[in-house]
Amino acid sequence: MLRILVNALRTGVVTTRYPAEPSVPPDRFRGAPVLRPGSALPPPAVCPAGALSEHLDAGRRHVVLDLARCVFCGRCAEDPWVDAVTMGRDFELAARCRDDLRIEVVADDPTVPAAGPAPDPDAEAARASSEIHRVLGRSLHLRHLDAGSCNACDWELAALLNPVYDVRRLGIDFVASPRHADGVVVTGSVTRNLETAVRRTFDAIPDPRVVIAVGACAASGGIVGKGYASAGGVDRVLPVDVYIPGCPPRPEAIIFGILVAVGRLSARRLAREG
Repeated sequence: MLRILVNALRTGVVTTRYPAEPSVPPDRFRGAPVLRPGSALPPPAVCPAGALSEHLDAGRRHVVLDLARCVFCGRCAEDPWVDAVTMGRDFELAARCRDDLRIEVVADDPTVPAAGPAPDPDAEAARASSEIHRVLGRSLHLRHLDAGSCNACDWELAALLNPVYDVRRLGIDFVASPRHADGVVVTGSVTRNLETAVRRTFDAIPDPRVVIAVGACAASGGIVGKGYASAGGVDRVLPVDVYIPGCPPRPEAIIFGILVAVGRLSARRLAREG
């Protein structure tokens, strides 16, 4: 016992100060890809997750990056596109609206800046967010629901409870029953076998309630998409309040998204400068 106490004193506090203080990801961390307007951007076929698309407008090539589908693999930033795409280090990517995760740039025209998300005109959604913050802002109990994930996002969620991230210090905890929860955190694309369970879990949570989609699969269907065995992203089954992109998102990204869901932090605007 004495040895344990001595080791604890030598180790000191290991818990991160995020979000009170900024978190610096490791050097090898891959954040959101940054597309440079006016460059020879890669074709959509390069992306294995289908996160890139393109269309012509007035003779100019528009390239769209869907961060909800992006798995941050870095293929779009490899040769010969290293000068057109770089892997950023931003992990605070949670958004309330699915469209806010789409970034559009114009290739071969440096005078056209990146298109940012449009303002959200939905006043009813703003009032609902304000009510959720009033009721759940300081204490939040969440039910984790694996709807068909590969378990990568599940491991990142489990890390929130360890001494390094200690999400309970923020008044956030995970519970076993949806009847004890204020919201649901969903990982994975919704499989057909679990679609009914997802709906019933949501219905068992009392109002007001939040739905948080964690990871590319939950946000968009990911590389699985929609098919005979999968309904796709969570928003095809439930009304999603916050999307947290990533494959998987790091623990700080999940903390950021949860705090955005209850109104304690503002969603990051994803417009990129050229």
